[in-house]
Amino acid sequence: MDLIVAGGVNAIRAAQQATSTIPIVMTSIADAVRTGFVESLARPGGNITGVSGMTSVLIAKRLELLKEAVPGVYRVAVLADPANPNTPWMVSEAERAARALGVQLHLLEVTDPSTPEPDFAALTTERADAVMVLPAERFFVHRKRLVDLVAHHQRPAIYGNRGFVEAGGFMSYGANATEESRRVATYVDKILKGAKPADLPVEQPMRFELVINLKTAKALGLTIPPTLLFQADEVIR
Repeated sequence: MDLIVAGGVNAIRAAQQATSTIPIVMTSIADAVRTGFVESLARPGGNITGVSGMTSVLIAKRLELLKEAVPGVYRVAVLADPANPNTPWMVSEAERAARALGVQLHLLEVTDPSTPEPDFAALTTERADAVMVLPAERFFVHRKRLVDLVAHHQRPAIYGNRGFVEAGGFMSYGANATEESRRVATYVDKILKGAKPADLPVEQPMRFELVINLKTAKALGLTIPPTLLFQADEVIR
């Protein structure tokens, strides 16, 4: 084959291990440098390039938005996938952001997103006021089950992908997936026309979207501040 497009850390890692010569265009990755896919954003240095996220910045922003939407939030359960290699540093970023906001975090590891019910018991025992779900491929696959469980425990939650909000989640803040996919297509075009991945700087998202589900807010008995609704790119009613 002439080129591989890979989305998510597991797929990109598999492609990286399979070849060091075939160009790989990556997408849906939290941080390409931290995960070792490229040497730097400006100079990838190998056969991999594409679009990389800005998760460290976004984690802090999500906590900030959650606290703005629910001012009384103090204890936040952080839903994490222990199988995701990005989890340790994402948790560290969340802890740093929490200290700045005066929020206390409780790490809630979901070992099997297809049957997460036992892990969710900690939401009650730890008296969490709200939930922040860290990005993970397995979480997105089982987003409906996770969203339903959060609703069952009657906790407001913020996610990194609008797909969770469309499945009934409270709110999300993250990169625009459609825009990211279009950027991936430009990399494919350039490489197939002769460009080398090592010479194509990795791009980061330029636009982020805030999506709020008012139906879920109403079910939780929450009134969203007008200033936050004004910031929203989309409000699901």
